[in-house]
Amino acid sequence: MEILEAFDLTRCAHSAAQLVGVDEKTVVRYVAIRDEGGDPFSRSRRPRVTDPFVDKIEELVEKSQARIRADVVHQRLTAMGFTGNERSTRRAVAEAKAAWKAGRRRSYRPWSPEPGMWIQFDWGAGPVIAGRRTSLFCAWLSWSRFRVVLPVWDQTLPTLVSCLDATLRRIGGAPTYVLTDNAKTVTVEHVAGVAIRHPEIVAAGRHYGCKVETCEPFDPESKGGVEATVKVAKADLVPTSANLAPAYGSFAELEDACFDWCERVNNRVHRETRAIPAVRLVEERRHLHVLPTQPHAVALGEERLVNDDQTVSFGSVRYSTPPGHVATKVWCRVAGDELVIVGRTRAGLAEIARHRLSTPGNPSIVDTHYPHHPGGNLPRPPRPRPRTCEEAAFLELGEGAHRWLIEAGAAGAVRVRAKMRKAVELAAALDRQQVDHALGLAAIAGRFDDGDLVSILDHLATAAPPTDVVFVDESHSVQPGTGPWEGFGS
Repeated sequence: MEILEAFDLTRCAHSAAQLVGVDEKTVVRYVAIRDEGGDPFSRSRRPRVTDPFVDKIEELVEKSQARIRADVVHQRLTAMGFTGNERSTRRAVAEAKAAWKAGRRRSYRPWSPEPGMWIQFDWGAGPVIAGRRTSLFCAWLSWSRFRVVLPVWDQTLPTLVSCLDATLRRIGGAPTYVLTDNAKTVTVEHVAGVAIRHPEIVAAGRHYGCKVETCEPFDPESKGGVEATVKVAKADLVPTSANLAPAYGSFAELEDACFDWCERVNNRVHRETRAIPAVRLVEERRHLHVLPTQPHAVALGEERLVNDDQTVSFGSVRYSTPPGHVATKVWCRVAGDELVIVGRTRAGLAEIARHRLSTPGNPSIVDTHYPHHPGGNLPRPPRPRPRTCEEAAFLELGEGAHRWLIEAGAAGAVRVRAKMRKAVELAAALDRQQVDHALGLAAIAGRFDDGDLVSILDHLATAAPPTDVVFVDESHSVQPGTGPWEGFGS
């Protein structure tokens, strides 16, 4: 500017050069640039060694759609007589790619979601618990920016619908559209670029009053909000060397961590809206649809038929169910480390059983599901069932007769029928209850000979009642006293 100012003052290049202390040619060059409307501060482009090959470089970039590498271009140019180094080629290729992309750059229109219109979800890789990999179901309510993250073991269709049901019930309603990726649980295939929906996910959306939409393939911009949710959730919840988070000891710990994370991010000011998502959710709930009382059948899990032994098979493992569900359909789903079994009751669909997940070969059987069958794997005690009049008469004596017959059979007693007839005859001649009591005592003592029952009856008839039994307590002791030793040695 001093050069130009001196020239305007003197109107002579020689004089202006002497005033500012520069060469006269410098003054002439800057004045010529200004007179041509150029920028005096921009440097003129010097000739490059790649200039004769610019057309070829642009041709290669155009054909490859700016994907060709600079080293490949350098090899092509060298074969054509190029003598420059690879650094010059890389600079020319970078400029050609930038010029090619400048006219083809994709432009975006800002998305302004309406309240109650959109909810987006996607899957993220979760932490490893006990050697088993988990997944994170990440949902994002577009207008309020309310986020829900649920840990699961798999990404199957029942798990997806179950997570979607839990998410909608947490936010308190259903929006109009559900946007997600083109997973096989949502999009079966593409025909001429048109996504073919999975019929079950369409039925689930119809059940909740939502229309399921999918984004364009390889176009994460159409659901960038939930992509950010997945990224942030994984950064905070998955233990890495970056966050130094400790490993999870159980699935329940991961569930608590996900819930705490959602509470934290939903109750802080969002960077873009400058509002708290939990507060905006209260306003958005007025625009959401009312949820049905019962979840969709797919959300309940996989359908199973209850066998005659009151068990269902899930994952090659048998799990017991309560009485009253034999030959009916139930639904099984995995919730953390447990298997939840849902069946139809008088009040509708309800949880009827819950088991810890087991492994093949180790069935999970609950004894309370079989109230009329003794539990355990021990031998079952026999239940006397009379088939003749003599057997019925003996068993009618009472519980002692039942016990005597069971113990006599286990002890291998002989002439059992004759002894049973003798007991019936004694009961007719003597007291019926006394004979039954004697049979019970004989069973306890293991006395099954011919004269044992009569001997026990005689003892019961002559023995005094046990009224002089001494009970040990703080006021009495069975320890002998020292009174007989008082006169010793006198």
